[in-house]
Amino acid sequence: MNNLIKDIDILEEETQTTQEEYKTLPNTNTGKKRKLYIESYGCQMNFSDSEIVASIMMENDFDTTDNADNADLIFLNTCAIRDNAEQRIRHRLQHLQSVKKKKPATVIGVLGCMAERLKTKLLEEEKIVDLVAGPDAYRDLPNLINEVDDGQRAMNVFLSRDETYADIAPVRLNSNGVSAFVSIMRGCDNMCSFCVVPFTRGRERSRDAHSILKEVQDLVNQGYKEVTLLGQNVDSYLWSSNPDVISITAEKKAIKKGVDLTNIEVVNFAQLLEKVAFISPDLRVRFTTSHPKDMNDEVLEMMAKYENIAKYIHLPAQSGNSRVLEMMNRGYTREWYLDRIKSIRRILGEECGISHDLIAGFCSETEEEHQDTLSLMDEVHYDFGYMFFYSERPSTLAHKKYPDDISLEVKKRRLQEIIDKQNEHSLLRNQKDIGKICKVLVEGESKRSADFLKGRNSQNKVVIFPKHNFKKGDYVNVKIDRCSLATLFGEVVL
Repeated sequence: MNNLIKDIDILEEETQTTQEEYKTLPNTNTGKKRKLYIESYGCQMNFSDSEIVASIMMENDFDTTDNADNADLIFLNTCAIRDNAEQRIRHRLQHLQSVKKKKPATVIGVLGCMAERLKTKLLEEEKIVDLVAGPDAYRDLPNLINEVDDGQRAMNVFLSRDETYADIAPVRLNSNGVSAFVSIMRGCDNMCSFCVVPFTRGRERSRDAHSILKEVQDLVNQGYKEVTLLGQNVDSYLWSSNPDVISITAEKKAIKKGVDLTNIEVVNFAQLLEKVAFISPDLRVRFTTSHPKDMNDEVLEMMAKYENIAKYIHLPAQSGNSRVLEMMNRGYTREWYLDRIKSIRRILGEECGISHDLIAGFCSETEEEHQDTLSLMDEVHYDFGYMFFYSERPSTLAHKKYPDDISLEVKKRRLQEIIDKQNEHSLLRNQKDIGKICKVLVEGESKRSADFLKGRNSQNKVVIFPKHNFKKGDYVNVKIDRCSLATLFGEVVL
């Protein structure tokens, strides 16, 4: 059997160097008048948002299609985190001109972060774009489409301090029926100097905890076995049944004013994790993304307390040098970050999976400071990571204050060194799993053979094993007998 496995797939999954993939919707046909097609680019939050958009549009007389040529309405849900992400959208819009020529009535809209960043420029520069909507304007899409139907071009890029889409049930059109994203908050207050997110997604606000728990319970009732709680910075999640009483300072002020605090509920992220984990012991709970300055031991202890909370943390470092981190406005030092790693290892053990984001060639980064990033990787030994070279983004603090003074050649060379080191560490971490038994949630068949299944273990690693009689959604104990740098392979332990 081992020889058969060797013939299947040396690298079931590409090394994780980017998040700029895209996903589309499948076909639905309920007899509605018009067809919607969506391509989603960038982060998991965008994919989750597309499920909200699909829900809104299906309530407004649209079915979905997986073919842009068959669509009456085409949405590109976009990313603006790097310039090449935006260039990819521009190239896609050029390709869609042929669709517009064949079917002039087709409405083409740009959603998400690029829409929020460029606003009217998109309508002016990309002549085939009929509609532009930012991340907080999706409820307004039916009205915007009506404006386009009346011969106008339409735009809503209003950023809200309150919108969380808590009352909208996402349509799980991109799901494998096993795993689902659940958005718990929107926006970001961190103002990292390189990042456009605070400008494209607005201020941070946490979603009503009860609506989150209801959504998760509904997913469990539908047979889902895994949820990923999503937020730009999940560790700062904080919801109160009274928005005016959400901190100790506010609570003291309320007491002085004679406010009755008896029935006021406050939920932080660790408490939310526990509430979600408690819904079902068969539900695996993941979350992303954590911020090192906010990751606390209460969250780690909650992860240790519940077997069904995945032992995996995505903890972006961005750099291994404290001066560069200060320029990035990250709010922590190298020493602070490594202290968080020590706490993870102390509370959750060496087997907890840890991944990263790292940026090569940030403004004024010296060769010695780049070496600090490599040495940070040597200290942590990440399981995998998302690695990029610095891409200057207009309107960010870095764009306004710091010259982008590292050559593209140097950036690419430093990035390759980071990738090479991560590949080395990924293989070493995976080799440590050989001989161990892990609990795998089956997501479907292997890409290369219907005789094998693939799934993920608690540490978020892809595992390939013989099919037997198992099916999607089953938990299977697999003993790992070999690995590549991106995949574990093993045999079922019955």
